[in-house]
Amino acid sequence: MFKFTGKVLSLSAAALFASTVISSSASMDDLVKAAKAEGQLTTIALPHDWCGYGDVIAGFKAKYPEITINELNPDAGSGDEVEAIKANKDNKGPQAPDVIDVGLSFGPSAKKDGLIQAYKVSTWDSIPDSAKDAEGFWTGDYYGVLSFQVNKDLVKESPKDWADLLKPEFANSVALAGDPRASNQAIQAVYAAGLSSGAAAGEAAGTAGLDYFKKLNAAGNFVPVIGKAATLAQGQTPILVTWDYNALAGRDTLKGNPPVDVVVPKTGVVAGVYVQAISAFAPHPNAAKLWLEYLYSDEGQVAWLKGYCHPIRFNDLAKNGKIPADVLAKLPPAESYAAAVFPTLDEQGKAKEAITKNWDAVVGANVK
Repeated sequence: MFKFTGKVLSLSAAALFASTVISSSASMDDLVKAAKAEGQLTTIALPHDWCGYGDVIAGFKAKYPEITINELNPDAGSGDEVEAIKANKDNKGPQAPDVIDVGLSFGPSAKKDGLIQAYKVSTWDSIPDSAKDAEGFWTGDYYGVLSFQVNKDLVKESPKDWADLLKPEFANSVALAGDPRASNQAIQAVYAAGLSSGAAAGEAAGTAGLDYFKKLNAAGNFVPVIGKAATLAQGQTPILVTWDYNALAGRDTLKGNPPVDVVVPKTGVVAGVYVQAISAFAPHPNAAKLWLEYLYSDEGQVAWLKGYCHPIRFNDLAKNGKIPADVLAKLPPAESYAAAVFPTLDEQGKAKEAITKNWDAVVGANVK
């Protein structure tokens, strides 16, 4: 149980924070004061080993020790987070989440259902327009891009782009990290390959991606196995197409046995983004806003990067020299991410339909 502090936010401060933008140091100071008066923040679905969230939470606690963090169900999925808001609309107790961190599709749907509230952080202008709701109801927080995880014991020269994977030296080498008829990660990989060919976003890129994998399969380079770190290490899938944060974490897990290279392709750099939002019924709305301010600050963004998830402000941080050298040294080159694209939900939906419905007929590889 969490002890009620008995502190009440003054009417004038409450009215102030009906505003959706923090625009000055004075208003930031007031937000901090109001959040401390609430004394608690309730999060949900934030496992400490995901995207460096353990350090993110510890950093917020260290900065604002007056605010207790109540962590609900760390292993919940995006759907569970939304359901928790719905189930606790009239509940101001410890089971009601203040904030959610969900997959992209859940942001617009939660807005449509009136489950989240608008708020624009002070670093709003440095967040790409394609990765945020124009009114501030949800904001992209971090992302991964499709990358090539390479077993360097077996592949002496790493592929640099999608076209390279078609070369004869990569026979029986290339695998996806899921079944493209069902796995979002694999579907996005097919889509990325299609974009790299110059196809337009949406259905056209999905169709082009299928043609690409048809060629890859016909060349004998595609391995119809759901790849993972173990299959890569054993040599069954020497090149694995996977999210970069999974590839980098897998590299660390293998500890040089075998040595692993993680390559962001030169073209077709597709980002999968998660989004942050505040519950429309948040019991601690000011603490929630302060949490977002921390997440989107340089400090919070770098903490995610240490966990191998690229923060949404990555390009801005890199351009302004805000990323520590030791953090950058563990990652693919920063310039590799400059061309990252964030597919809209409509583009993803049309590509997914083309890929899932036509994989068997066009590619004919039973991935399992």
